[in-house]
Amino acid sequence: MKPIVVNDANFTAEVLTSEKPVLVDFWAIWCGPCKMIAPIVDEIAQEYDGKIKVTKMDVDANPRVTMEYGIRSIPTLMIFKGGQVVEQIVGAVPKRHLLDKVTAHLN
Repeated sequence: MKPIVVNDANFTAEVLTSEKPVLVDFWAIWCGPCKMIAPIVDEIAQEYDGKIKVTKMDVDANPRVTMEYGIRSIPTLMIFKGGQVVEQIVGAVPKRHLLDKVTAHLN
């Protein structure tokens, strides 16, 4: 399973009302660290398919949600559970670090 592309229009439906925890990768095409972490996000989407929803949001194309959640540095990864942010990770981090954060919020 590949990450789902979310935007200002479908963010509420895909992320906030999801029954599963959701990992949102806030990124931009010009961001070097975003490109470094992208393969890790893709691997998590595949390895945790059915347990967590993995999504990606281009911050340049989606200013409303980006501003609403105060995204100032990218990549920023947020984990949402029950429509609330339960974890925030800023910067390109090792896969193990990201997995520790993700698995802590699985039911």
